[in-house]
Amino acid sequence: MDTKQAIAKRLIELCDAHGLTVNALAHQAGIPPSTLYSMLNNKSMNPGIITIKKVCDGLNMSLVKFFDSALFDCIDQEIK
Repeated sequence: MDTKQAIAKRLIELCDAHGLTVNALAHQAGIPPSTLYSMLNNKSMNPGIITIKKVCDGLNMSLVKFFDSALFDCIDQEIK
């Protein structure tokens, strides 16, 4: 799994854990739903840390908590 896929899966996990739809999470984070959908559909080539931070702010969680997931333990190396 690459980093983009891990981030997408983490977003889905967080939506499920908080009982939110993607649109509701986008609203809480103050970002357009299309931004989240592009991250989920692997269309975003580089999910920005500022966008991820906004998602975290919308969920009242830290970036550390966002990345504190087994999903990020075994991701593929980005430099090839």
